[in-house]
Amino acid sequence: MEKSVIDKIIKAGKIAQELRRYAREIVIKDKPLFEIADLIDKKISSLGAKPAFPVNLSMNEIAAHYTPVFGDSTLAHGLLKVDIGISVDGYIADTAFTVDLEDSEENRKLIEAAEAAVSASVSAFAVGKRLTEIGAEISSAISKLGFSSISNLSGHSIERFVVHAGWTVPNFDSGQKDVLEEGLYATEPFATNGLGRVRDGGKSGIYRVNVDSGAGVRDRFARDVLAWIADEYKTLPFASRWVHAKFGSRGMLALRQLEQAGVLYQYPQLVEVNGGKVAQAEHTVLLLEDGTKYITTRE
Repeated sequence: MEKSVIDKIIKAGKIAQELRRYAREIVIKDKPLFEIADLIDKKISSLGAKPAFPVNLSMNEIAAHYTPVFGDSTLAHGLLKVDIGISVDGYIADTAFTVDLEDSEENRKLIEAAEAAVSASVSAFAVGKRLTEIGAEISSAISKLGFSSISNLSGHSIERFVVHAGWTVPNFDSGQKDVLEEGLYATEPFATNGLGRVRDGGKSGIYRVNVDSGAGVRDRFARDVLAWIADEYKTLPFASRWVHAKFGSRGMLALRQLEQAGVLYQYPQLVEVNGGKVAQAEHTVLLLEDGTKYITTRE
């Protein structure tokens, strides 16, 4: 891996560290999620980076893919997961943590389980390590504290401008024979007091360009919006609120047209199947062939 690439990944990781600290300061009970998301977006920009995806602010049984849309009046409460992605020239650091906003002992224990799992998995990362062993470390750490690991969510490899690349980092002993190679990975445990699986929920307001669709739209304004999206975000996910900020209500209509034409894909919210609460922790790990390991988003 070229030094210039490593330097950009490490820079993204350092910015992610700062964003974790900043987010912990601004996330307080009953603060509007839209305000939190806007502050995080502005902080990323002020540090010379871009979001690798819209900040996820998922509460309680929603495990992932909740970001506020324009006009969203939802207030921060309960068990709130903060998932942040940083992009420096397309090189990405992905990190997440969970906060308890209701002074709940069970919430704190769920957070402890998720943090224990991510620490155990980070310690196990090494070139040549089997991915199934990483998953076993995660599920063991969570089950020791009396909770379940969400089995149909996982960590992932990361490539330039691609948050979820080809490799899966499982959250249980999956039996995968793949072994870790030099590269960039996110380890992303989810601990729950539910059944340990998620289902698709409501719409998220998080989109990506469907590069395989081959479809198009006739409306010129929709094409202009798509051109702006492709230039600004390339293959990275983006938020509908960003489109609204740029184009107003006409931009939202264009989004619907592009989605209906199959040009855009909207991620669903991911909800624990039994309504159980979910805590998340995540760090990005850069592995090099010589055995060097950078934990780019650890505080």
